[in-house]
Amino acid sequence: MANTPHGGVLKDLLARDAPIRSQLLEEAQSLRDITLTERQLCDLELIMNGGFSPLEGFMSEKDYTGVRDNMRLADGTLFSMPITLDVSKEEIESLSIQPGARYTLRDFRDDSPLAIITIEDVYKPNKQLEAERVFRGDPEHPAIKYLFNSAKEFYIGGKVQAVNRLNHYDYTGLRNTPAELRSQFNKLGWNKVVAFQTRNPMHRAHRELTVRAARSRQATVLIHPVVGLTKPGDIDHFTRVRVYQALLPRYPNGMAMVSLLPLAMRMGGDREALWHAIIRKNFGATHFIVGRDHAGPGSNSKGVDFYGPYDAQALVEKYRDELGIEVVPFQMMTYLPDTDEYMPVDEVPQGVKTLNISGTELRKRLRLGTHIPEWFSYPEVVKVLRESHPPRAQQGFTIFLTGYYNSGKDSVARALQTTLNEQGGRSVSMLLGETVRHELSSELGFSREDRNKNIQRIAFVAAELTRAGAAVIAAPIAPFEDSRNLAKETIEKSGSCFLVHVATPLEHSEQTDRKGIYAAARRGEIKGFTGVDDPYEAPTNADITVDLSKIDVRTAVHEIILLLESQGFFGN
Repeated sequence: MANTPHGGVLKDLLARDAPIRSQLLEEAQSLRDITLTERQLCDLELIMNGGFSPLEGFMSEKDYTGVRDNMRLADGTLFSMPITLDVSKEEIESLSIQPGARYTLRDFRDDSPLAIITIEDVYKPNKQLEAERVFRGDPEHPAIKYLFNSAKEFYIGGKVQAVNRLNHYDYTGLRNTPAELRSQFNKLGWNKVVAFQTRNPMHRAHRELTVRAARSRQATVLIHPVVGLTKPGDIDHFTRVRVYQALLPRYPNGMAMVSLLPLAMRMGGDREALWHAIIRKNFGATHFIVGRDHAGPGSNSKGVDFYGPYDAQALVEKYRDELGIEVVPFQMMTYLPDTDEYMPVDEVPQGVKTLNISGTELRKRLRLGTHIPEWFSYPEVVKVLRESHPPRAQQGFTIFLTGYYNSGKDSVARALQTTLNEQGGRSVSMLLGETVRHELSSELGFSREDRNKNIQRIAFVAAELTRAGAAVIAAPIAPFEDSRNLAKETIEKSGSCFLVHVATPLEHSEQTDRKGIYAAARRGEIKGFTGVDDPYEAPTNADITVDLSKIDVRTAVHEIILLLESQGFFGN
């Protein structure tokens, strides 16, 4: 444990003597293993280095229940977010997980032993209560989706003993433990530190906000971005960290520093803001900026916000004395062109002209390669963002064609390949159904499970090629809606994916089948054939639908090209 002017008692489980760590490592090699997921790794790292102080392990049922219902551990200490280790019934049975037993916690990436957990209890949480009380119950909330779709059915509680630090290979000089950051503050003479939480790139408004916060408290600034798990669709942390590094020289000399936080966010709004404040206190901050809709995931599909804009500020302010860290509430900043300055929106005099660029508008300008003014973001920041997010005309994409055998989708795919090669600017890759079956999926049959595996393999390859800037044409039969949707979701993590339904009727596809494949299937010589003894689920969400019994291949390709042009893929 460490006790400094920055943050009080710190439970640093890594600060053990080398001989003790050596003994633990030897024991770890002899114990049964629990392999941790990416989110569990983020939690374990912050348990071990003291970021989650006073926790010394994953929550027991009494701590979990107290936090879920009252935002307090069993001993009454304020803590707002459940930190749990979920396991399946199969794992409990196969590993004989029970109170008193010890297990090695391993990193799924390299199998390295990180810690030993001594099981205190095994319990089945009430996930519905957790969803309602911690995240307000909306089934569209990303944390609730994770809770019901990804988290396993049992939790295990118990203290951990650190064996090794997690291995990180990026930005190692910016990855400080709470003890290291406190020591650095003391060395620099930073007695007042304002921490700024972010999971997004920072622009001029963020710089102005943090400088104002620091000057109002006669403090310095800790830019403390999350580089663990954030909201799906967020800009990758590599790009964001380069942005923060580019922005740092824009601060007055010696006012700011960057340190990275390996946190798995829950996007839990007001509760998460309180959790963030506890974490920043552990890292040595004396002040914490809480902005509008802090750690909120936005709105649901009906346009209803999950949290009120200032719920987070209100909750953290309620517990400010107990937290031991001062809340710095800030409104949204807006630009005043007539005076070339930023000001909180609630301080702008009536009638004064203001300018702003929304996140949606910024993404549009990056996508189209259009101008981003210097009043909004510094040139060096825009340069980093453009390098990671080139305009559409330089991005890859996937055209995913689906339809019956002999519907004409392969002909459309080949003609489209020729057209895209003629236009140039990108490499063009073709993933025809039969080719993929032969080269990637030769061991698979035609059961629904095997068909789904085949489609996901196509999606994986398409996603990698799309990320690399290629034009990808995939043309499997892909008869099942859920499989196609999952494939599209996979590809869209890397770039744009357009679903083209080649809706040539089964009768026409069968009548024009010169190879006699349908006839063989009708005679029972081929089993599990789509359209004969296996279903085809027509897409309900196709970007384009073409019917080659009514139009020719040239027209179908032209429609696809027009779609790509409308989306900016052939712009200047």
